[in-house]
Amino acid sequence: MSSVEIAIRSIQHYLYCPHRWGLLEIDKAWEENIFVTKANLMHKRVHDPKKNYISRGKKVFTSVPIYNDLEPYNLYGMTDCMELHENKNGISINGSKEKYQIVIVEYKPTKPKNQEYREDDLMQVFAQKLCIDFVFGGDCKGVIYYGDVKKRVALPLQEHFQQYDDFLRKTLEEMRDYLEEGEIPPIRKNQKCSGCSMKDLCMPSMKKINDVRNEIEKIERASI
Repeated sequence: MSSVEIAIRSIQHYLYCPHRWGLLEIDKAWEENIFVTKANLMHKRVHDPKKNYISRGKKVFTSVPIYNDLEPYNLYGMTDCMELHENKNGISINGSKEKYQIVIVEYKPTKPKNQEYREDDLMQVFAQKLCIDFVFGGDCKGVIYYGDVKKRVALPLQEHFQQYDDFLRKTLEEMRDYLEEGEIPPIRKNQKCSGCSMKDLCMPSMKKINDVRNEIEKIERASI
């Protein structure tokens, strides 16, 4: 029996906040804020088919459907952008004479303040890499483009492949366990909730108060 299919975008949601992911995937809840709207507008522009083009030595395609149905991955999704750069050490695409190095470009509206990239964003691109390498062969590269600073950041996907692969397998196993049980993960300690669009639905501060009340009730029951 094959495992539950996982959408690539949901991996980023889970790693950002498992509880938020559970509200989205299990409770089917949704709420937007300015950050979500900003990201949606950026991706709407990026996914415009008019953005596809071919120039000398380079081909650019947006909204490319990808998948990897090998266990334990069983992933599917869509790239923001896939670039094909002519490279004699690359791969042939659909029997073409030219050979290409594939580069994944993931678009994000805002660059993190104190780091080059967020780990959850990197793992989203790594999952895309597993799918593209599965479909086309080769060993594709990945970058994140940050709209606010108009800058690309190269990701060390090839250099740390085994580390990321082990982590992804563990993450997918956790996600599938929650999905099969229909259980929403608890809020993590030190979870940053200030910019989350689901904050009003999640009410993390109220949950903390309720957790304290529950603990007090347990102590009182035990002392009777």
